[in-house]
Amino acid sequence: MGRIARKKQHKGDKPLKEKYRTKRKTKDLDEIHEDMKPAKAQKLLNQETDYDRPGAGQFYCIHCAKYCINEQALKEHFRGKPHKRRIKALSVEPYTQEEADRAAGMGSYVAPKPIEVHTQDNKMQDDTG
Repeated sequence: MGRIARKKQHKGDKPLKEKYRTKRKTKDLDEIHEDMKPAKAQKLLNQETDYDRPGAGQFYCIHCAKYCINEQALKEHFRGKPHKRRIKALSVEPYTQEEADRAAGMGSYVAPKPIEVHTQDNKMQDDTG
């Protein structure tokens, strides 16, 4: 094995590079399932004004954990393919420790149940009304 063969093993391995990339790291699906619980979802939809975030933090997609600039951009996001892919990925029950134990041989297999996920209301929820 020559010097070049030892040096550039992962030159064209795009999935390996994406695995370690953290610049655009988004929330995992189990974290989003936690955010979708009603109490936490209300907090996220009715955030205080934060001028460091896009749209002052007022236009937030819970399913994608993404801030939009205005309501029009949020509506466009809801119609887009990445949002629809995320909704489909969230329609499966989140992975749990019990499922990991069953996969390791400590119990019998139980198929994950489908969860019905709908796009959030794109109307602004204000605290006054």
